[in-house]
Amino acid sequence: MIQPAPHHRLTSGKYDNKYGNRLTLLLGLMLAGCSVGPDFQRPEPPAVSGYTAEPLAKQTASTAMAAGAAQSFETGSDTPAMWWTLFHAPALDQLVDEALKKNPDLEAARAALLQARENSLTAQGVYFPSVDTNGAISRKKINGAQFGNPAAGSSSFSLFNASVDVAYVFDLFGGDRRSVEAMDAEAETARFQLEAARLTVAANVVTAAIEEASLRGRIAATQEIIEAEEQQLALLQHRFDLGASSMTDLLAHKTHLAQTRATLPPLNKQLALIRNQLSALAGRFPDQDSGETFDLAELKLPEQLPVSLPSTLVRQRPDIRAAEAQLHKASAAVGVATANFFPKLSISSSYGTVATTAGSLFTPASGVWSLGGNLLQPVIHGGSAIHNRRAAVAGYQKATAQYQSTVLTAFRNVADVLRSLQADADALQAQNNAAEAAARQLSLAREQLNAGAIDNLVLLDAQRAYEQARIALVQASASRYADTAALFQALGGGWWNRPDETVSTEQSGS
Repeated sequence: MIQPAPHHRLTSGKYDNKYGNRLTLLLGLMLAGCSVGPDFQRPEPPAVSGYTAEPLAKQTASTAMAAGAAQSFETGSDTPAMWWTLFHAPALDQLVDEALKKNPDLEAARAALLQARENSLTAQGVYFPSVDTNGAISRKKINGAQFGNPAAGSSSFSLFNASVDVAYVFDLFGGDRRSVEAMDAEAETARFQLEAARLTVAANVVTAAIEEASLRGRIAATQEIIEAEEQQLALLQHRFDLGASSMTDLLAHKTHLAQTRATLPPLNKQLALIRNQLSALAGRFPDQDSGETFDLAELKLPEQLPVSLPSTLVRQRPDIRAAEAQLHKASAAVGVATANFFPKLSISSSYGTVATTAGSLFTPASGVWSLGGNLLQPVIHGGSAIHNRRAAVAGYQKATAQYQSTVLTAFRNVADVLRSLQADADALQAQNNAAEAAARQLSLAREQLNAGAIDNLVLLDAQRAYEQARIALVQASASRYADTAALFQALGGGWWNRPDETVSTEQSGS
């Protein structure tokens, strides 16, 4: 588990030994210009060697059908930046690319990153002196009575002045540097929140496209079932007309056909909702549907799946990196609060001219200047500095716990998906066997009914079993694609392999 960096405690409202007011220590710190508070240390990766308690099989089961290929797990392999292209669906590639360019949530995240970076640059202004110029002109009237001399009468005059003011605050104990450090960490948080948003949008597009393909498959299967049932109903009607079948049997088949037809409107409704979701993800309005469609038969199941090492995952998951940046910010806040215990030294100077006429404003005789310094040592503020630092330490401990939670969630995500992929392959194999058996049973039941060997109820049961198996087979196929996409998302999405991220990744120490 990640442990907070050691902090220095405050006791009885006084500084502890390190932060005592001994003169030699104060002088040493002032001369060194050090930064008080903890120096941030990146948390160590969890001391685990895998994601599951039991070793994973090297590959999944296979089934002789579309989406039935065996998938192998390549431990230590890297995740590609454009992982969705592994499904080999050009329409999907185009839609993901459009979403990454036009999705409004991504636009907001990009703007948030730009704002955070500009705020960080703004904060760096404390490293430099402030320089201001000032010019003024005024018309005044004075009366001698103001100065205890009524006999002097009154007079009016114009006053011109121009000045340059320079001020600088020495960051002796690093409070300003820690503030800048916190702003830099906030920018780093925004950066990885953008990466997390990009990953979420891409994964949502892929998942929605797979769901659309699944719905189209279920609709197509239902329509085929309806056609077969209509043909069977026609045969039963003919048998009824010949007196070889009862009205009860005929009505039972009509009822079953009506029930099957009733399953189509909900599927069409879900399909329409998914289409609207895809349009929104791509930054379009619902009436701007571009018309691309997705079918499970057009998707290729990736057969080689990367599995990052646990020590690598914490450097690649955007949410973990964002949580780490928040931990860094909280660490810097402790330094800021600690620096508030120590003196603050500032100097200021001003040079200008003052004259009663514009022409004499810049003559040597009109010059004025000032130079001064200020040393401020907080003494009594009702204990606010002490409690402020304790609050900052608590904030760091909170950020540490949140970081730990994020890491645990990430590892759980990967473990869940790896188990799901193996279960999906087994489920597809079993479901395919069930569908084949149900199809044979239904075919045999139709033959036997026509031969008069069974009653109508046996055929209805066979039809229901086949319908359920056929729809479940489509869903089992879609699950393999969806959980494959979930694995790429759980591993961080490969953002570090984008060409535009190469430099920034190296600079961040990834």
